[in-house]
Amino acid sequence: MIKLLRCFTAYDIRGQLGDELNEDICYRIARAYAQYLQATSVVIGADMRLSSPSLKKAVINGLLDAGVDVIDLGMTGTEEIYFATAYLKVCSGIEITASHNPIDYNGMKLVRAQSRPISSDTGLLDIKALAERNEFLEITKRGCLRELSIIEPYVQHLLGYITPSNITPLKIVVNAGNGAAGHVIDALEQQFLKLNVAVEFIKIHHQADGRFPNGIPNPMLIENRRVTSQAVITHGADLGIAWDGDFDRCFLFDESGAFIDGYYIVGLLADAFLLKNPSAKIIHDPRVMFNTIDIVKRAGGEAVMCKTGHAFIKERMGSEDAVYGGEMSAHHYFRDFFYCDSGMIPWLLIMEILCVKKMPLSKMVNDRIAAFPSSGEINRKIANAPLVIKRVEEEFKENSVDINYLDGLSIEHKQWRFNLRSSNTEPLVRLNVESKGDVELMERMTKRILKLLDENDEREK
Repeated sequence: MIKLLRCFTAYDIRGQLGDELNEDICYRIARAYAQYLQATSVVIGADMRLSSPSLKKAVINGLLDAGVDVIDLGMTGTEEIYFATAYLKVCSGIEITASHNPIDYNGMKLVRAQSRPISSDTGLLDIKALAERNEFLEITKRGCLRELSIIEPYVQHLLGYITPSNITPLKIVVNAGNGAAGHVIDALEQQFLKLNVAVEFIKIHHQADGRFPNGIPNPMLIENRRVTSQAVITHGADLGIAWDGDFDRCFLFDESGAFIDGYYIVGLLADAFLLKNPSAKIIHDPRVMFNTIDIVKRAGGEAVMCKTGHAFIKERMGSEDAVYGGEMSAHHYFRDFFYCDSGMIPWLLIMEILCVKKMPLSKMVNDRIAAFPSSGEINRKIANAPLVIKRVEEEFKENSVDINYLDGLSIEHKQWRFNLRSSNTEPLVRLNVESKGDVELMERMTKRILKLLDENDEREK
């Protein structure tokens, strides 16, 4: 009897330890992954979770038994696997991680050659079906395992996005959240010293620790931002940075300790890339976009809307040859990083922008926040999401200037718009509202939509 696996999501593998994800399941996924891709070589790494070493060992055994040669990079962030897969020219890469999920979760992020994504649309469901059947081809020769560090070429690649001589003295708070980012910060710090780049790092929660003594590394949670914000204020820093567990996202704080929504960072980075790449394409997601479109248009670029999610963004960036792509969730994608997302490149670029423009981060973003205020993403548990979203559409479609279904429901009016979409992984709907320079309008419409969601949800219970 085939036992269905519940750890496969739209973009990756994520599950609660035990019945959802264990060593046997990881072994089977590895065998299925190797067989589906017909892989001959794989790079693998793992985050700092206490369960990661044993799960990684199970995956390695599955790959070796499938006849695959494995390169173990040790403890890594997800983007180190992206880099290594392309840099080492191997068939595929696997990162063992559950990113910002609770301590009793783990998972895998999978890529194929050249770090191209594997999602539900591009093979993940086929791998799932093979793993569920648990019947694999016989292999005559077991693969070989070797260990390797790619930290040096990876850090050199990161430094290629900035001109180190542009960096004037800065003080920066860095909060790895006891995740995997610390060793990369240390390596960058050593390179800055060699290059006489005057950056002082104030390190908090720096050591990797899978027990998460300071809480799960998830700066999207408001309660998790306080320690970084306070450190910026206490040390008089120019910039604060916090990462999630596998550091594929970074979150920025200005010199006053204020958290900067990832949406406005997208605009800053788009502008920076268009200065060097006039008329280039910039990819953005549909949740909030007024600010990004305005900046891209002013800079002479072309804004291209894409469905939310790293697999969709990466594929669209490749097909459009876009120089940069950004999501409000703090995922930032770069053409020169194999169209992958990075949590290290964004803050390096922002650091350089601060120095070149000789102005604080708050001054760069506050006018944009005032010009295009947004609600931030608001989640609601909804029993019958499709029906409730349809009722919201009926309520707001009149006098709209655009209705779009690319990713959930987007309705735009002359001075404001909203996006309402179901979560891919949870029984939630996610709401984002924005306006053109009218905070009161944005807040009023946000309250109105939330009230409508709550009322309709009660009707369905």
